[in-house]
Amino acid sequence: MTSKDPGRKYDMEKDIGSESYLQTVIRRFRRHHLATVSLIVLAVIVGAAVLAPLIAPYDPNEIAGPFAGAPSKDFWLGTDQIGRDVLSRLLYATRISLLVGVMATLISTVIGVVLGLTAGYFGGLADMVIMRFTDMVMSFPYILLVLVAAAIFKPGLWNIIWILGFVDWPGIARLVRGNVLNLRETNFVKGNIVAGMPLHHILFSEILPNTVAPILVYATSVLAVSILDEAALSFLGQGVQPPEASLGNMLNGAQSLTVLTKQPWLWIPPGLLIVIVVMAINFVGDALRDALDPNSGR
Repeated sequence: MTSKDPGRKYDMEKDIGSESYLQTVIRRFRRHHLATVSLIVLAVIVGAAVLAPLIAPYDPNEIAGPFAGAPSKDFWLGTDQIGRDVLSRLLYATRISLLVGVMATLISTVIGVVLGLTAGYFGGLADMVIMRFTDMVMSFPYILLVLVAAAIFKPGLWNIIWILGFVDWPGIARLVRGNVLNLRETNFVKGNIVAGMPLHHILFSEILPNTVAPILVYATSVLAVSILDEAALSFLGQGVQPPEASLGNMLNGAQSLTVLTKQPWLWIPPGLLIVIVVMAINFVGDALRDALDPNSGR
C-alpha cells in the first residue's frame, strides 16, 4: 500500500506542474468552498436581475394589489404602501443596484489604473502631482465626500454612478503605482526599453498584464462598497429616485416604527438581499486574492 504512494504523489505533482495558469487559479479558488457557494449565489441573483422583465410577475410600478398587503399566493412578498408588488420591484431594484456597482467600479478602476500607471512609470513631477492629489482626495471623509457630491448634483441613476466612480479611484491608483514601481525595475521591462519598444506596448502589454491580479481583487471590494453606497444614498433620498426601484430606496419606506414592526415584508427582502450580495462579493474577493497569489501554496 505504501509502495504505491510515492508514484501516486509523483503523478499528482506532474499533473499540477502541467497545469496552465488559469487551471491553477480555478483549482485554488475551488478550495474555498464558501467562495464557490457565494459565486453560485451571485450567479443566481445576477441571472434573476437580468431576466427581471421575463420573470417578474407584475410591472414594478403597477398598482396591482392592496396597500401594504401582506405576502399571499398572489403577491409572494406582499405589496408596498401604494399597492406595488414587492417581488417585482425587488427584481428590478437588484438590476439597478448591480448596474450602479459594476459601472462605478469600472469607472474608478479605469481612472485609478491610468493615474497609477502614469505616476509609477514616469515618476518625478508626474508622480508627485498625482500622488498629492490622491492624498488630498483620500484625506476627506469618504461618506461626507459622497454626500456633498450627491447634494451638489441632481440625484439620479447616472449621477450616482459617476459620483461613486470618481471617489473610489484613489485606492486603485496607489495599488497600481506600487506595482508599477516594482515592475519597471525588472529585466523584461528594461529589455523592452533598450529594444526601443513603444511606450504603449511597455505600459499595456508588459506592465499592466502583470498588475491585473491585484486590480481584480481590489475591484471586488470597490464593487461591494459601491453597492452599499448606492443603498445608503438612495435610503437618504440622494440616490436613485422613485418610482425607479433600487434596493436603497425600497428601504426608504421602512423608516417608520409601524413599518419596522408590523410590515417586515417591506424592508427585510431588500435589506437581506444587500447583505447577501455584499457578503458573497467579499467572499469571492478573498478567494480570488488567494487563488491569484503566486506565493500561495499548491
